[in-house]
Amino acid sequence: MTRKTEHIGISEIEIAGDDVVVPFQVGPLDVRGRAVQLGTSLNSILSRHDYPEPVAVLLGEMIVLTALLGTSLKFDGNFIVQTQSDGPVSLGVVDFSTPGSVRAYARYDEERIGQLVRDGKAITSELLGNGALAMTIDQGDNMQRYQGIVELDGHTLEDAAHQYFRQSEQIPTRVRLAVAQSITPAKDGAGSVTVWRAGGAITQFLPEAPERMHQPDFPGGDVPEGQDELETFEDDAWAEASSLMDTIGDDELTDPQISAERLLFRLFNEHGVRVFDGIEIIDQCSCTREKVVALVRTFDDEEGKSKEDVTTVCEFCSTTYHIKAEELD
Repeated sequence: MTRKTEHIGISEIEIAGDDVVVPFQVGPLDVRGRAVQLGTSLNSILSRHDYPEPVAVLLGEMIVLTALLGTSLKFDGNFIVQTQSDGPVSLGVVDFSTPGSVRAYARYDEERIGQLVRDGKAITSELLGNGALAMTIDQGDNMQRYQGIVELDGHTLEDAAHQYFRQSEQIPTRVRLAVAQSITPAKDGAGSVTVWRAGGAITQFLPEAPERMHQPDFPGGDVPEGQDELETFEDDAWAEASSLMDTIGDDELTDPQISAERLLFRLFNEHGVRVFDGIEIIDQCSCTREKVVALVRTFDDEEGKSKEDVTTVCEFCSTTYHIKAEELD
């Protein structure tokens, strides 16, 4: 279903609300994309692990990015975004299962995180250090995995995403991500509750004439020092769309009063923006008792251990599994 915003007021548009990725298209600019605000699903994932604030913000950005990209899949499967580095956050994993299930976790050094906070240096580049960002598409058994990898070289997650699309997909792309804590009144009226919120948008240049989306190829996929990427790409439509994306404030992405549709209307109403039916995002882990038992069996077989009772915890959803020795026979 298509919802147009160019001929009617934004107040008349049906608002998708939180935890729904909203696809959109701006025909005159030859751009397509998706926008989202995450509320309950994100808060459940981050609160479950009680991450330090800088870790929660970083993982929240990864969850938003994964939701925006995973909902573009046209087949059943998984889309996985993973960072691995020598920084205080040594590992971050977000696993998206079609059509909209997300699970995520991060491994971090609490002492190093604390020191960064005390020094006022708890920013993405310091949290991640040197390493790699990998994006993996898994269509299941008997299908080849596709994986793209870019270096984490001291920039933001948005920068890493831009580099990924530049070198792997070769599609002009702009990404915006934001995570914040929101204070709301408690349901019983006594006090307040702090919850996590996040939002994001991705816009891609997809003209009918493929030659219009060609980007100059620099050694290593990098733009020359001192030169902005926009300066290397001359199509007026994309320059305008990209510039509009750069005007998005973090507060616009996380404010519950500014829906995805309202944001898109603010950005593209002069050209007419189409928004389509959204894809719901839910906090849902794919672990099951059967899968955990099967995994523990492989560990026992590989290590040659005798069967004994095992207790294990899912790193994603924190579910504890108590497995009896007889289940492993």
